[in-house]
Order: sequence, then structure tokens, then C-alpha cells
Amino acid sequence: MIVFDWDGTIIDSAATIAECIRDSARDMGLPVPTTAQASHVIGLGLHDSLRTAVPELQSEQYPQFVANYRRHFLAREDTMGLFAGMAELLTDLKKRHLLAIATGKSRRGLERSLAATGVGPLFAASRCADETNPKPHPAMLLELMDELGLAKGEMLMIGDTSHDLEMARAAEVDSVAVTYGAHPEEGLRACKPLHCFPSVSSLSAWLRQNA
Repeated sequence: MIVFDWDGTIIDSAATIAECIRDSARDMGLPVPTTAQASHVIGLGLHDSLRTAVPELQSEQYPQFVANYRRHFLAREDTMGLFAGMAELLTDLKKRHLLAIATGKSRRGLERSLAATGVGPLFAASRCADETNPKPHPAMLLELMDELGLAKGEMLMIGDTSHDLEMARAAEVDSVAVTYGAHPEEGLRACKPLHCFPSVSSLSAWLRQNA
């Protein structure tokens, strides 16, 4: 089984998410995180993201911040699409592998994105941050293994953040990284994935030979 992260790996959304976090902090008169700080939390669960990116945010302010974020995100949602070549890659992989998603998105957000992009039928299963322990906890991958009856050696995780790679390491699953998403290559390599890929085409070529 090949497990994909969603934001920044399959869909070109990382920059938009970071700007929505920044706009939401600005709306509430809070210190605005840098783009790098906002990008770093992509993929984490909601509370972990807010605690890290906007540490001045008080717990009672979370609902308002989330409402602001959702408003900004939905206003931009139609501008986000799959990375070039991703639909073709997923369609090709589906012929030989089970595909799954492990994402920091909510279930409602993922289902909306799957419907908009049309790739939902390609995936056998998925896990979202509001359903189990969020990344980098290994729960998402362990639950996917249990659901589909697979062993650790039968799974590969593909992601664009250190949270994805740390989750894979905690689950004792191999991983590869893509460097076109949210986190810089240096930080991804520090997590020791099998390989790092700068494009969908280079990832596709490697998977054809090695998956």
C-alpha cells in the first residue's frame, strides 16, 4: 500500500494554508507568524498547529480563530488543484497498489477536496486528524494497516513535511519525501526518508522502478 499525505503532496495547497493562518492571526490582532512558521505546522492536528504557529492564542479564542481560518480557506478553495501529473500518477499506481491517505485535514475537509478533484475513487482508505491521534503519532498508519490487513513492510508513506516522515518512522514504515510542498528539503532529509523528490515526475519515475 502507498499512503499519501494530501496538502502539499497531492494538492498544491501549502502556500494557501500558510496565508490563511497568517490572515486569521491578523484578523484577531495577534502577532502574525512568518510564512515559514505557518508552513511548518501544516499536517499537524488543529490544536498542535495553533499552539505552535500562534502561541499567543488563548484556548478560549480557538473557535473564533478556526472560524476565521475556515472563511479564508473556503474563499480560496477553488484556486487549489492537484499538482501537475498527480492525477496520472495516482491512476497508474491504482493498477498495482492499494492507495490510501493520511492527512491533517478534517474528514469534512478531505471529503470536500476529494469530490472537487475527482480522485476519491482511487483510494481504498483514509485517515484524518479529527478521527484519531494526529501526526506525528503513528496511529493513522497503524489503523490503515489494521483496516486493510497489511504488515509494516508492505507500506510506503509519501509526504512533504517532517510530520509525515516522523509518523512513518514511529510506525516503522518506509517513507519518501517530496520537496515541492510545505517543508524545506534540509529538514526532510534530516528525517532520513529513502529518497527526496523535487517533482511529481521524479517521484513517478522512482515509483515505477521501485514500488
